[in-house]
Amino acid sequence: MTITEKIGQRLVGGFPGTEMSEEFIRLVKEYKIGNVILFQHNVESSEQLIRLCRSVRELITRETGHRPFITVDQEGGGVTRLPQEAVNVPGAMALAATGDEENARRAAYLTARELRAFGIDFDLAPSVDVNCDPDNPIIGVRSFGDTPEQVSRYALAALRGYTEGGVLCSAKHFPGHGDTAMDTHVSLPCIDKSMEELERMELPPFQAMIDAGCPAVTTTHILFPQLEPEELPATMSSRIITGLLKERMGFRGLVVSDCMEMDAIARHYGSAKGTVKAMAAGVDLVFISHSASVLEEAARAARAAVEAGELSMEEMDASVEKILAYKAKSGGEPEGEPGRPEAMAAAAALRRASITLVRGTVPALGERPFFCGCADYRAGLVSNQGGGVPAFADFMAARLGGRGLITSKDPGPEEIRAAVEAARGSTSIFANTYNGHLFPGQLELVRALSELDVPMAVTALRDPYDLRSAPEGAAAIAAWDYALPTLEVLVPILSGREVPPGRLPVALGGRS
Repeated sequence: MTITEKIGQRLVGGFPGTEMSEEFIRLVKEYKIGNVILFQHNVESSEQLIRLCRSVRELITRETGHRPFITVDQEGGGVTRLPQEAVNVPGAMALAATGDEENARRAAYLTARELRAFGIDFDLAPSVDVNCDPDNPIIGVRSFGDTPEQVSRYALAALRGYTEGGVLCSAKHFPGHGDTAMDTHVSLPCIDKSMEELERMELPPFQAMIDAGCPAVTTTHILFPQLEPEELPATMSSRIITGLLKERMGFRGLVVSDCMEMDAIARHYGSAKGTVKAMAAGVDLVFISHSASVLEEAARAARAAVEAGELSMEEMDASVEKILAYKAKSGGEPEGEPGRPEAMAAAAALRRASITLVRGTVPALGERPFFCGCADYRAGLVSNQGGGVPAFADFMAARLGGRGLITSKDPGPEEIRAAVEAARGSTSIFANTYNGHLFPGQLELVRALSELDVPMAVTALRDPYDLRSAPEGAAAIAAWDYALPTLEVLVPILSGREVPPGRLPVALGGRS
């Protein structure tokens, strides 16, 4: 293989539409880009996704001599990329709320079989971060819990499911993204913990996954100054990637970067420079997930670094050999059919089992129920684009009668007063929150509605930490994500026909 071909095997690129762009096709031909990541904006329907994966596979195989990894962030819950007619399972914390780690295996297996039906062979999941900071803006319900023991149990079950289903998976975000109130998509967080502290909280789930043979680990763009004295995030640190992950913890699989276009890298170091540093640190697959120009710049920078002796050819060859070995073992051609009725039913059963009554009793609807709260929006840059899901208030009013009022995601005093006036005379109030612990207007709205002294329920449609502020006497329901299947399973619960079976898997006040 040429140097260009070897570098291409270590790069993962994306493109903006539902077909490969001419620019991306050019980069595959010229720079031998060997792998692809897909997002929701690449997906229109099941039939289109099958065609797209086939065209990606044919192009890259023809131009590089090796079939690509086709990767995707299909965690479940709020981080899903497949179309609505496909099988989309609940997220990690929702699965933990079922109280049965076997459900994590079932969900991973369902996901793996669905991905294989499309021709996708690499799922960038699960998150094995321990969400010990309840105000974490980016992990939250993507985590299986707030203790390393619980996260390890459910993550290992998920690993079994992915393996049985025939796709590669990746434990993320090493060495841990759970104890930060900042998002690496838009900032450069710092976790100032000692090795001993990390070994108590963040590292045990990763060690468990490594010991169980997890094929890949995804790095995080966070500073760990007690591990890396230079101002380098984990992705770019040889002390963390080679010294800790590979040598101390014994990982021999694929090391995968988070996207190098995230602000934590792009703004502070530059994506191309970051790519070279990540490869030098021991990262095998470096993701440039969106921009063709940045992908081209990164490929050129890596080539220049090899020629200047900044990147070891011995390390380059070892990394490429490992990548090709995993490609030989992973999937390839589509296998099975997406959206099978029995798989859809199994996913719905998992979702029903996750809904949790944190406290109180769901009130009777009465003749004039009132439904209120914000509509779906993009909760974070890793989440799906908002706006594709019916608003809780309108959906429930259409299904259960009464009136619905949609509010903004952070209502101010005037909007709150108007909502309270609209709720007067109701027989019951059902409010929803969506990241209300980050948008205090939502919680102030709930408080103001509770002063009407009408029977009330508050449903958290993402992080359960919103429910810390649920008014005394109101029912508090954790539903884990703002998705159409979740709204559907809430209907019989809010109508009183079913009792939520889940149990709260985290401490609402967080753990340290």
